Amino acid sequence: MNGNTTKPHAMTLEQRRAAHAWSCVKDKVSKEYVNVAKAMPQLIMNSGLMQTLAFMEQKQGEHSKVASQLRQWLHERFGGTKGQEPDFKEMMDKLLQATPSEFRLYTTEALAWLKWLRQLASASQKSD
Repeated sequence: MNGNTTKPHAMTLEQRRAAHAWSCVKDKVSKEYVNVAKAMPQLIMNSGLMQTLAFMEQKQGEHSKVASQLRQWLHERFGGTKGQEPDFKEMMDKLLQATPSEFRLYTTEALAWLKWLRQLASASQKSD
């Protein structure tokens, strides 16, 4: 075996978050998308996850797009099939049925993923 071979390794949770967020923004995003991605964490902290998802769904456009991508990540992160996304109603039902500790996990995970999305979206837009 030579020293140049590397074994594939399992991605850390942070790497998985970054990879998913990057897949959402690597193909040029709009300034509005970047603004939505930057604003969403504060909306969640001020109003809560469910209220923010409902607001984003109602707004349509880039708001709905970011909310859809977040739903996809949360679904994948908590045991759903990769690449599938629960629709708005399914996610709301899942959150309504969550225990308080599960709901906190969903909220914490949403904020952790959005940290990556906002940074990568901004960087992606500036690279063009």
